[in-house]
Amino acid sequence: LELRREFGSLARYVWQYEPSAADRPAVLTLEAARTLTSTAASVALSKTSKARLELVGPTTVYAFMQAMGLVNDHLEGCRARAKALQARAAFAVPRG
Repeated sequence: LELRREFGSLARYVWQYEPSAADRPAVLTLEAARTLTSTAASVALSKTSKARLELVGPTTVYAFMQAMGLVNDHLEGCRARAKALQARAAFAVPRG
């Protein structure tokens, strides 16, 4: 309830940590994906959420970000990549 009062929804709270395009690989290859176990965004979300949600470290938070759609780690050429991008585009979280 506290997050809802402050941010409007849990989704809005989480989506403020969406990594910028500059922080993501331009082309997601298997080699690039292997380096994405934790990012600056997952570290930041982990730190701010520990007191609020009692989440764990940045690697687990990064997996949560994958599940929530904040990052799309389907490799280039994967059939699921385009479908995930479409679903993400349909789910627009208002910012601000």
